[in-house]
Amino acid sequence: MSAVAAPHKPRHNVQRRAAAERLQISLRAPQQLFNSLDPSPFYDKDLDPDAEEFLVGWAEELPRKRPLHLVLHFETLPEDGGDRQWIADAIHNYFSGRAREARHRRQRLLRKGRVSLAIGVLFLLSCLFLVHWLLRLEPDSLWARALRESLAIAGWVAMWQPLQIYLYDWWPIREREALYRRMSEMSIEVRPPRAGRALRRRRALHPRRADPRRP
Repeated sequence: MSAVAAPHKPRHNVQRRAAAERLQISLRAPQQLFNSLDPSPFYDKDLDPDAEEFLVGWAEELPRKRPLHLVLHFETLPEDGGDRQWIADAIHNYFSGRAREARHRRQRLLRKGRVSLAIGVLFLLSCLFLVHWLLRLEPDSLWARALRESLAIAGWVAMWQPLQIYLYDWWPIREREALYRRMSEMSIEVRPPRAGRALRRRRALHPRRADPRRP
């Protein structure tokens, strides 16, 4: 009895998933990617704000566990491939710096949260102690009752900032840090202009001469 061959599974879905991770950008020159007001060397330059916003928005839309691949097409590019490596190094270096800044900002915020939490707990305990003392001193007095309620509210309000930090404020910074770290590790490919665009550019620069022998 002959074995039945397993049906061939199409691979177009895998190709679409891989293509969704790639971003291709066409620019005139590498200098368009970087901030023209930054006097630092190219490998240490800041990205242009619009370019950074565009790249970060693209990376945010992709699943977190997918690798990123950036393809840059430039109309003017050095022929030596080694001279192109600084473009990828500069982009990696920039997002590594942004990841470090986000990590330092998160650490400062958590340090502030710890100090605020210690102050809030001490203030809350002091307020509760005064509430208990007033309750024993003037259990039925109207002014003492109002003061007790005010102290209790003030003590719990003092806990608002550390709770805000630990429940809501730190994790968006952590997510942005992870995004920047991911972008600092993405693969970057620097290419000359696309074939069709390069051909049109060459034709525009060197128009075809008319053949006098042709009618």
